[in-house]
Amino acid sequence: MNWSKSAYIRQQTQLNEKHIDAVVKLSEEGATVAFIARYRKDNTGNMEETSIMDVIKFSDEYDELVKRKEFVLESITSQGKLTPELEKKIQDCWDKTQLEDLYLPYKQRKKTRADLARERGLEPLAKLILGQRESRIEQLADRYINQDVKDAEAAIDGASDIVAQWISDDAETRSMLRERFEQYAVLTTKVAKGKDKDGEKYRDYFNYTERTANMPSHRIMAVMRAVDEGILKMSIEPDEDRTLEALDRKWIKRDSASKPFMLDIVKDAYKRLLQPSMENETVQVLFEKAELEAIKVFADNLQQLLLSSPLGSKRILAIDPGIRTGCKTVCLNENGNLLYHTVLFFNSGAEKMQSEQKIKELILKYKSEAIAIGNGTAGRETADIVRKSCSVPVFLVNEDGASVYSVSEVARREFPEHDVTVRGAVSIGRRLMDPLAELVKIDAKSIGVGQYQHDVNQTLLKKTLQATVEVCVNRVGVNLNTAGVELLSHVSGLGPALATNIVAYRDKNGEFKSRDELKKVPRLGDKAFEQSAGFLRVPNSHNVLDRSAVHPEQYRNVKKMVESAGLTLDQLIGNKSAIEKLNNMQALKEEIGVYTFNDILTELEKPGLDPRDMLSEDTFDDHIRTMADLKPGMKVKGIVTNLTNFGAFIDIGIKENGLLHISEMSDKFIKSPTEVLKLQQKLELKVKEIDFERKRISLTLKV
Repeated sequence: MNWSKSAYIRQQTQLNEKHIDAVVKLSEEGATVAFIARYRKDNTGNMEETSIMDVIKFSDEYDELVKRKEFVLESITSQGKLTPELEKKIQDCWDKTQLEDLYLPYKQRKKTRADLARERGLEPLAKLILGQRESRIEQLADRYINQDVKDAEAAIDGASDIVAQWISDDAETRSMLRERFEQYAVLTTKVAKGKDKDGEKYRDYFNYTERTANMPSHRIMAVMRAVDEGILKMSIEPDEDRTLEALDRKWIKRDSASKPFMLDIVKDAYKRLLQPSMENETVQVLFEKAELEAIKVFADNLQQLLLSSPLGSKRILAIDPGIRTGCKTVCLNENGNLLYHTVLFFNSGAEKMQSEQKIKELILKYKSEAIAIGNGTAGRETADIVRKSCSVPVFLVNEDGASVYSVSEVARREFPEHDVTVRGAVSIGRRLMDPLAELVKIDAKSIGVGQYQHDVNQTLLKKTLQATVEVCVNRVGVNLNTAGVELLSHVSGLGPALATNIVAYRDKNGEFKSRDELKKVPRLGDKAFEQSAGFLRVPNSHNVLDRSAVHPEQYRNVKKMVESAGLTLDQLIGNKSAIEKLNNMQALKEEIGVYTFNDILTELEKPGLDPRDMLSEDTFDDHIRTMADLKPGMKVKGIVTNLTNFGAFIDIGIKENGLLHISEMSDKFIKSPTEVLKLQQKLELKVKEIDFERKRISLTLKV
């Protein structure tokens, strides 16, 4: 079957071909995922970002497969070995692995034992053995003795090598074995000699066996890492006897005259050629599966973190706690600009009293509306002291990656005259105001919400996390007059160069007065404007639509709606009853599309609504300070700080995070923690077990 691109993608995704064609066309025309998802819903049937990404990925995969098929056909043709039957098999093949199986016998490779046997003239004897009609193999083998083949036994051995290679290269055989490995293979691990102590953390796998089909990704990654570190030895294969029986049934005829030879050849083909090849392939498939899952976990966690609740444009006093070197303290205005910085000490005595008084003075002087405190070492203790010193809300802020930001080029550019301690405190304060705007400045891999992120393909990880950041930025929208280069760089259709030009234009000409003014930015052409404008907000624009997610291409249609309502635009905005009546504009709805029409109504009712939840103050149990304060059965409050395939790590207000295993999340079976939890979610849990020696706390949500 010669599939079209849309048919191939539909086979992979089960999506509608019409919508697939629309996505492919839009993407080829330069539209971004964010733009397609938000402003071309009627073309794509309201396809989500992840599905759009899948369509684009499989579109590229289709193109690569077509090119590979062309290369394979040309290669086999140049060898004079392309038959009509083989050509049809290749043309009908739409699986990369199966295509490589078909190409394997014709592929250039290192000289094998079978190749040497062919050079010695033993292929005719191999055909006789494989034909299985001739019982006098030993006698016939005498005919093939020559200067390179010393006797009949050597002739039979060489011919057997050729047959074994034919068996190994057979596409149907490899497909059958691949299926057996996929369904029945068992992974077995043993600790390497002398590695017991070095590999203590892998003790659970020192003598371990599991069907690979049942292995979750986190166990696969753990085993692979231990093998790479030389701690474990690993093997993977299905039951050997049953596998050989299946191969015998395929290759040995019922009335075979050369069955004794064929039994040995099939076993040799499996043990020497097929089993190692299939084991390597299975390891690769398992790792890629686990790798994709690990990257997905990281991306899902990152998305939740980036979309964490913002406090908004408030004046913030931020503290980066420190015991020995003091607490780095900064005051920020509502735009996140640094107004003041100092170091406070809350340890004891006079310094503590002075610092408490200083906090009160700073709050009054700089009109601070909230306090952000890093949740690292001494964070909880500092928060307790500060809460007693003032009446403004106090928030513990996740500080993962703040130190990375403080030494980055971005931080040096923003605060060239300040050291890393000041920059880190500023980052903590800005994270409270707007986590998304601040976290985009940090390499996503430095934010501790991943699982085995250092073991996976770094290029694929970076690409996936980059796509995740872009989805989040465009879903929330960006203030054109306050956003920095880093945030603007992730806006649909822009990138670092145009983002830099926008900031330079703003610095020279002052704040943007409208979206249309974007067209004056150097090198920002019509396509970039189309892709980016809807995601950029101009809060001070005279046109209220510039403050919303309504795309400029729809302004004329909004004008029709306003005229139909008999109101001014300002009168229509937020007027729920008047907006509901616009649903009667059936002709316009059909003209612009139902999804687009409904999105416009939503924006007219609540223009520029931030999709993120409101932020509330964190509170932990006052009587829990260390692990020693915990007891099995005790109820505790916690916040989800990281999600993995096997469970969630929970901040319960002490140095050590607790582990909520997936089996302790619900009385019902769940496949993933994300079915019941999300990052930053607040929970009430119960302590299940405490391991003081290994500093492990097991938690449960079960009553």
